[in-house]
Amino acid sequence: MNVGGSLKKVILIPDSFKGTMSSFEVCAIMEQAIRRYHPGAEIHSISVADGGEGSVDSFLAAMGGEKIVIPAKGPYMEDMEGFYGLINGGKTAVIEMSACAGLPMAGDRRRPDLATTYGVGLLMADAARRGCEKIIIGLGGSATNDFGAGAAAATGIQFFDFEGTPFVPVGGTLSQVARIDLSGLLPEIKRLEIITICDIDNPLYGKTGAAYIFAPQKGADPRMVEMLDAQLRSIAETARRDLGVDVQALPGAGAAGGMGGGMAAFFGSALQMGIDIVLDAVQFDDLIKDADLIFTGEGKLDFQTLRGKVVAGVARRAKRQRIPVIAIAGITGDQIEGIYAEGISAVFATNRTARTFAEGALSEWKHDLAFTMDNVMRLMLM
Repeated sequence: MNVGGSLKKVILIPDSFKGTMSSFEVCAIMEQAIRRYHPGAEIHSISVADGGEGSVDSFLAAMGGEKIVIPAKGPYMEDMEGFYGLINGGKTAVIEMSACAGLPMAGDRRRPDLATTYGVGLLMADAARRGCEKIIIGLGGSATNDFGAGAAAATGIQFFDFEGTPFVPVGGTLSQVARIDLSGLLPEIKRLEIITICDIDNPLYGKTGAAYIFAPQKGADPRMVEMLDAQLRSIAETARRDLGVDVQALPGAGAAGGMGGGMAAFFGSALQMGIDIVLDAVQFDDLIKDADLIFTGEGKLDFQTLRGKVVAGVARRAKRQRIPVIAIAGITGDQIEGIYAEGISAVFATNRTARTFAEGALSEWKHDLAFTMDNVMRLMLM
């Protein structure tokens, strides 16, 4: 890149700033700032997600296809409309679990001990009955901690308590599962290839597992965190005994309240980093070959970023071709120094008044992003 000169080609590939702006909106604000100083630049905007919120739209934007909307269930079994995408001529379904079990749906009632992924299973079942040959399920942004047991129940898998009564487990009742029976699994599901994508590599339980790392942001206090971790330990042992699958050490098993582990245990699904699948889908490596600069970003850039999120995935690909990457984040956390070794050239935070996402209005966050991008472009002209 010729710093101070004219940019000829720029790639924009941010994650959503969760709770404030979608990836589409972030791209639009970034592009406007670049156009102000480099009106002739070739700008490619890629709306991307790593398995969480926005993944369906990202795949549809990159590959074309159709969005399917069906009746489903929310995180507390409330009636709602769920959706998923069909790509590859209807042969592949793309499901984001946040469409039915996302944290925003919980509102003020954040109870990971009571929330369920049952609605996600309804989406899986519908896609299978439509004749799909492959399902890609994106994990992230969940309100749940149920090991994906709700989703499994919706596809025909049965869970029995110690009295032999079938029930649908939630985060706080996983230890009540005495037996798991796969015999009722929908035949259409059995023949599918199921790939689960996630943006973290945390184990199922323990101090770096699903409950301790993610349940607090879902509403769990310290006491509930300990209880939820114990519940995951219990269901993991039951799955190991009844299904012959040990998922504790599986990277990503702790994603989405343990649903990563559940997808592997119940459906034999492979777990993959979502950003790599999306980057391959948009042919990212070819697209950036002659780029001068890449902008990426996310709402909070912290130590979790290094564990497979969009920013890290983009940086690693760009580093191979020696293309500079600037990361824009809503806020930054501690221990982010390692991101520079991954290929990020510089990090800029948009939060100018030290407020949390909850404290700032949407219009303020958009303004702050525009202000930061403008300053970055001014700096580059020096």
